[in-house]
Amino acid sequence: MKNLSVVILAAGKGTRMRSKRPKVLHILGSYSLLEHVVSTAESLNPCEIIIIYGHGGEDVKDQLSHLKVSWVEQKEQLGTGHAVQQAMPYVNDANNVLVLYGDVPLTKPETLQLLLNKLDSDSNVFALMTDVLDDANGYGRIIRDESKRVLRIVEQKDANPKELQSKEINTGILAVSAKGLNKWLNALENNNAQNEYYLTDIIRMAVKDGLTIDTVNPSYHWETLGINDKNQLAQLERVYQLNMAKSLMEKGVCLRDPARLDVRGSVTVGMDVTIDINVVLEDGVVLGDNVNIGANCIIRRSSIGANSVIAPNSMVDGSMIGESCVIGPFARIRPDSVLSSHVKVGNFVEIKKSSIDIESKINHLSYIGDTNMGKNVNIGAGTITCNYDGANKHLTIIHDDVFVGSDSQLVAPVCIGKGATIGAGSTITKNTPENELTLARSRQQSISGWNRPEKKTK
Repeated sequence: MKNLSVVILAAGKGTRMRSKRPKVLHILGSYSLLEHVVSTAESLNPCEIIIIYGHGGEDVKDQLSHLKVSWVEQKEQLGTGHAVQQAMPYVNDANNVLVLYGDVPLTKPETLQLLLNKLDSDSNVFALMTDVLDDANGYGRIIRDESKRVLRIVEQKDANPKELQSKEINTGILAVSAKGLNKWLNALENNNAQNEYYLTDIIRMAVKDGLTIDTVNPSYHWETLGINDKNQLAQLERVYQLNMAKSLMEKGVCLRDPARLDVRGSVTVGMDVTIDINVVLEDGVVLGDNVNIGANCIIRRSSIGANSVIAPNSMVDGSMIGESCVIGPFARIRPDSVLSSHVKVGNFVEIKKSSIDIESKINHLSYIGDTNMGKNVNIGAGTITCNYDGANKHLTIIHDDVFVGSDSQLVAPVCIGKGATIGAGSTITKNTPENELTLARSRQQSISGWNRPEKKTK
């Protein structure tokens, strides 16, 4: 088997995107269009991946500098044939070449492998991916002879009425030997409506040289759909998300509505996971066995332990949730928080950069930030840790078995001793002893004869 060189065309201006951002940098799922294509190419184990860039190319290179690819600039936009020409000086003549497109993000690796298998069977084959559409408007047409052999491709603008009747379209994806490709590219002319060097013209040349043009169709039409505007981007986003949903269901996840889930990164799941509607999973999420995610939740860069429940309208971001926890509804777990098992975080509670040990509860309307909390702690409603002095963050330490009454303020840095009780409405500014009640509030007074102020009539 010959070595494979993959050439990805990514130099288009993307005018119809109506954006300053280069087209191939627009996001589908959690990755740019070009990253999707490179990831697919990498799965084929090529010896090299060459990206032809042009419009906004420096931005593309800067933002995707982590990709293991070679970058070649197309300084003039003279057509697809001219674009591939720019890569050929860097490709070994003994290789096969696969041509892909930076704005066609959802081609399946197995479909491309079928295309490459055509080359393995016969060195005298040119492999071309085509598709048959009910509405072929806008596409170049495949022209075959009476024996169904491919003769050429004609662009729509150059096609006559009979040629336009063909429903078989050119996807642009092809595989062929580098040696033949070099020869045909050098013979290209720009005698067409666009005055461009069409890559499609090499099909006619290959046929003239006696090569068989073997074709492969994708399993799904969306595999070869390109993105030229925001409407098409949105349409393929839905395709991508439905594919992600199907993948999760195949792993045993129960989705209340597969059409109302967004996956924007990797997701690892255990058994019997249930996800309700309008959930967003971002940037790497791990869900243990029997996890239940309620409606309208966002989980980002986090792991959720087995048997835990994330109740509706909650957000977990950059945190670790232990087993058998209950979070929400309307709770927010901010980055660098670690909750042990059997922790309860209730409605309108915010946790930030804190560790919460087993069986502790923060049930209502509280803020816990920069805190180390022990086991079996109960935090009353309306309690806050005052961790920020306007310049620096300070630590609050709450030991095991502490009970904090409602509407209390713990002014960091402060330590609440083991087994301590904080009376409701207290403002704690000093460390408290173990196993004692601490109060810090004004004495209640009632003033007889006091009259409430009244507005003066004008």
